[in-house]
Amino acid sequence: MSKSRRSSIASVPCRLEWRSSRQVGAALWLLAMLAPFCLVASDLPRVWAWPLAALAGVVGVRDAWRYRHQPAREFVIPAGRGAATCDAERIDHLLVQWRGSLAFLHWHAGDGRARRCVFAPDTLSARARRELKLAMQRREAAAGTPSVAG
Repeated sequence: MSKSRRSSIASVPCRLEWRSSRQVGAALWLLAMLAPFCLVASDLPRVWAWPLAALAGVVGVRDAWRYRHQPAREFVIPAGRGAATCDAERIDHLLVQWRGSLAFLHWHAGDGRARRCVFAPDTLSARARRELKLAMQRREAAAGTPSVAG
């Protein structure tokens, strides 16, 4: 492979589509169903346990439903110092943290609010995971200060 071909491949931006994970959604539904039983089985006085159990069930179901119905997001992470985007809006301070096969993305939106999303194994293929790792390595290398011999 020629040198010019390698450099053009290295400058291709990383494009990822986030969607809600079926595995995470199922786990949230399971937790929403089990939380009320845990509160009732605890040593809380019954006067507190039953209302809190009902509240935990309602909040858990609401959160699981909201997670499952979140719209898909498209991330574009260019190589080098270019601005990353989420749904064609510029994002600042992009940070990716890895916990096994989970990828946690943290960033600041245009309005200054902190945002985040999690790529679960069923939403991020091995190829896309590798592409994301390489894109972030190239961004870190480009952001570093140049060294001066001397």
